[in-house]
Amino acid sequence: MTGVPDAPAKNPAPEPRPELRPELRNWCEAWKTCLQNVLSQVSGQATAFEISSQPLPAANSDVWYTVVAGGAVHGEMTLRLPADSGTRLAQKFLGETKPAAAEGITAEPITAENKEALEEVLRQIAGLAATALAATVGGEVQLHLSASAAPSWSSDAIVCLQTRNEPGTPITVEIQISPALAAELQPRVQPAPPAQTSAQPSPASSTQPPPASSYGRLMDVGLDVKLRFGTRPMLLRDVLALSAGVVVELENTLTSPVDLLLDGRRIAQGEVVIVDGKYGLRITDVVNPEPAAGSPG
Repeated sequence: MTGVPDAPAKNPAPEPRPELRPELRNWCEAWKTCLQNVLSQVSGQATAFEISSQPLPAANSDVWYTVVAGGAVHGEMTLRLPADSGTRLAQKFLGETKPAAAEGITAEPITAENKEALEEVLRQIAGLAATALAATVGGEVQLHLSASAAPSWSSDAIVCLQTRNEPGTPITVEIQISPALAAELQPRVQPAPPAQTSAQPSPASSTQPPPASSYGRLMDVGLDVKLRFGTRPMLLRDVLALSAGVVVELENTLTSPVDLLLDGRRIAQGEVVIVDGKYGLRITDVVNPEPAAGSPG
């Protein structure tokens, strides 16, 4: 009995990468704009990049740079460039016009001279990006770039910046964002304001003091009070001339009430009495506190 041959197995379709979150896309868009501006300036020709979410194939000749963010946000990201892209970026920075490598041709490892120029142009891009990103994250951003190896952390997002209409192989820069930096870029959740009741308190009720029971915890607090018999303004030279035996005349008369002060504020007035050989104060008037400026009377 002849069986029906099995249908050839199909390769599973690659899983689509998740949509880049808005805050991460804004971060990468700022890098793209700064990359375009710097390259257009150094080369004298308009250079345009586009964003792709497809990661680059890895190669041993790739060059890696780590960018450490500080200031308003903290975390790390990496820049990975294929050797031919790194060489062409360096050549643009140096003003060289060597022909671009044809697509499909294996690129030579980047030379030490070109790597130095590449690092310098990337530092300029990072400096421009730090200024541009300040408005995005709402504060000063500091970016420190240095040559490195592949990161030890698993990236939270991968984005490729690739030139459009570039002869030969496009210039490509891959950005990998660490989970720590991605978390810092998430929008800050503002605490919700306290719920307002539908019935608004009347102005009279808002000025009423809290019930006396709420003061119970303060009743045993010790306070120092002072008696003030009178005052008199004095010049500094008169104060410095004071010595034993000098009499300082006060503005108050013998019949003037004496002030009772609490923390420098008058809270009562009275007359001096002698009780068991000690000074005392018989309260004759309790002073109502004056409302502070701007407070309801």
